[in-house]
Amino acid sequence: MLETLQLLGDGFLVVFEPQNLMLIIGGCALGLFIGAMPGLGSVNGVAILLPLTFLVPPTGAIIFLAAIYYGAMYGGAISSIMLGIPGASTAVATTFDGRPLAKQGLADKALTAAAVASFVGGSISVVLFTFFAPPLAHVALVFGAPEEFALMMLAFATFVGLGGDDIFKTIFSISIGLVLSAIGFDIISGEPRLVLWDITGFLHGVNFLVLAIGIYGIGEMLWTVEEHALGGGESMLSEATVTVKRTLANLRELVGTWKTMLMGSVLGYFVGILPAAGATPGSLMAYGIAKQISSHPEKFGKGNVEGVVAPEAANNAASTGSMLPMLTLGIPGSPTTAILLGGMVIWGLEPGPRLFTDHSEFVWGLIASLYAANLFAVIINLAFIPVFIRILKTPFTILAPIIFVLCLIGGYAPTESMHDVWLMIIFGIVGYLMRKLDYPLAPAVLAIVLGPLAEPALRQSLIISDGEFSIFFTRTYAGPIMIIAILLLFLPLLKIIYDRLRKPKAQVQ
Repeated sequence: MLETLQLLGDGFLVVFEPQNLMLIIGGCALGLFIGAMPGLGSVNGVAILLPLTFLVPPTGAIIFLAAIYYGAMYGGAISSIMLGIPGASTAVATTFDGRPLAKQGLADKALTAAAVASFVGGSISVVLFTFFAPPLAHVALVFGAPEEFALMMLAFATFVGLGGDDIFKTIFSISIGLVLSAIGFDIISGEPRLVLWDITGFLHGVNFLVLAIGIYGIGEMLWTVEEHALGGGESMLSEATVTVKRTLANLRELVGTWKTMLMGSVLGYFVGILPAAGATPGSLMAYGIAKQISSHPEKFGKGNVEGVVAPEAANNAASTGSMLPMLTLGIPGSPTTAILLGGMVIWGLEPGPRLFTDHSEFVWGLIASLYAANLFAVIINLAFIPVFIRILKTPFTILAPIIFVLCLIGGYAPTESMHDVWLMIIFGIVGYLMRKLDYPLAPAVLAIVLGPLAEPALRQSLIISDGEFSIFFTRTYAGPIMIIAILLLFLPLLKIIYDRLRKPKAQVQ
């Protein structure tokens, strides 16, 4: 413990060098705006700015890129809350309650909650990273295909709670998402499947961000256009204000959500350390669990601050967690850390167990920089809240076309394909109709995220076990996770049966 603290102290000496400190502040500010731009996100931001880092020493370079990563995790919530367009896949769950809060004139409350939860999630995960890196790296290493599928089942189990009381509509929504996630090439045979009308654009599958921006960007805009036409849209976009009194009141209210923040932080961190999992599944699972354990689950999706706190704490914790397998095992925990890993190799730093001994100054400088980046990111985020609020004061006739253009850019940027732009517009119309017909959107969006992760894990597991499903229950880590998932899956059904049994007794009395 004392040795760890001493090494961390040496790391802070590296961080407080003027050049490194400026790189952290600049990286956080850049990341904030990169994360807020639909379609960009931390992956593209880090990839675009990677060449700039060859102008500084390796330690300063990785600190700068890590600060961008951190800032982007904060920034993704901004467009989700302000415009209903997820800045990145990691911020989709924030849209569920962040956007309704903004439409109620409480955008400052949602943005403050996102910033504080991100800070808490980041702080808890950095502490876990500092003191428990070696044993957690070992846990990540023993997670094979069966454990990954059990984890995905745990995530799917939370979906039923996301769709409200109509379980059949929820299952239908999940099924649509799973079908969309299966479009493209079969992972085992390599044969194309569900390529509709032989359109070649479907061969690369349905990009998750295209679906999310279509449903939550264009679909939200169409919904607001209808409300505006009926006379309710203008006021919904112009009520937000920021005062010191309101900010202090928001901060006091956030104290009551500490359990949700803690749950999101720990869950997000452990999902983040799993190779190839990343922050998106962590934030979605945190949202689902927060709803299931809440005393007022019916308020989720309508502007519940806990629906902002849980995913934001989780995705920031996961971003730190994903660096653990990268540094200790040389296995990237997310797409962004894969780019960071490439940068480290270029700079002559070989990731793995020996990195902590051969390049301790670099490793502990990076870990210390995460503390600093977390602090500067929350300060910058809170300072810019009044600027973000001004977006809501823009007249709707100006805001609507801006949202539409941002959606088009966000849909085109990931693949640079017009096929995805047309697909995104179709998803927007379908999302609008689903909302009109009262079908839950969240389960469909979440299913298309976890489908591509769950399918290969399932099929690899069955190949290993010669088709025996018992592999999911006999392994040390997979078994308990799968049992918890099954219990969560049937919990809503048991609750419905329990409520129906109580009604006749209440009528008799």
